[in-house]
Amino acid sequence: MHTSVQLVIWTAAFESLFALALTAAPRVQSGGLAHALARAPLLDVVVSILTWGPWVVGIAVDGWLGLAGVIGGQAIALASWVLLHEATHQRARHGPRIVKVLNRIVGRAPNHLALWISLIALPGFLVIRYAELLLYPPLRWLLGFPKYRHGDWVNVSRQKFQGLVGHDLIWCLYCDWMTGVYALGGEMLRNVESFWCPIRFYDGKKCENCRIDFPDIDGGWVPADGSMTDVASKLETMYAGGHREWYGHPARLTISAEHTCGTPPSSAGCEPR
Repeated sequence: MHTSVQLVIWTAAFESLFALALTAAPRVQSGGLAHALARAPLLDVVVSILTWGPWVVGIAVDGWLGLAGVIGGQAIALASWVLLHEATHQRARHGPRIVKVLNRIVGRAPNHLALWISLIALPGFLVIRYAELLLYPPLRWLLGFPKYRHGDWVNVSRQKFQGLVGHDLIWCLYCDWMTGVYALGGEMLRNVESFWCPIRFYDGKKCENCRIDFPDIDGGWVPADGSMTDVASKLETMYAGGHREWYGHPARLTISAEHTCGTPPSSAGCEPR
């Protein structure tokens, strides 16, 4: 039997058993380990075992064919778990479902194809996650950036939602995880951007779009028509006192509006907090 075929079989078997163990964990223990596995850092271990860990093994064993074999095994394990979970939750399976509604609205084939396309983004989110784990800590140590409890961001909880089973559950858990990864990455990047480049963009539309993720655009950044003197003054005002958080971070809530926004406030969106 070819090595890549063996990898398909072994990966499908291992991932299926691991997924079943995770599914059974809350039934065995309502708190403790089950709760810990749903939050970083143990959630990172779970995600690694279910995603990139087997990829590394596959490449090491049989190169690109090994990787293809492992991914094939993962796909089989995913489909098998979905079928088994739905089979053991017949009432929810036949009740209202996300997949039923969206299949009816956009069509079964487009809906499922789009889901698998979204899975291609997984490596990108893994890169973001490990950047949070490996790159942000040195910035915190060197510059005094705020520390975050990753488990408050990177966790999954939609498995607790009643009636969410099988196909719907697995994709909602994927979104659950990547939303937390994205949000934590954005929070960390707010500190980076306001620390090194507190200058509004010349493109007004970009300012409007980006202020959702970077509120400091309208909360203290120097106007695009300002000067480097203004920028230097802003850095002195915001960071010389020891605070290294982005301007709207909760740790700065006790700072006066003058310290937060400058005098006068540098933008219409900057108000006393």
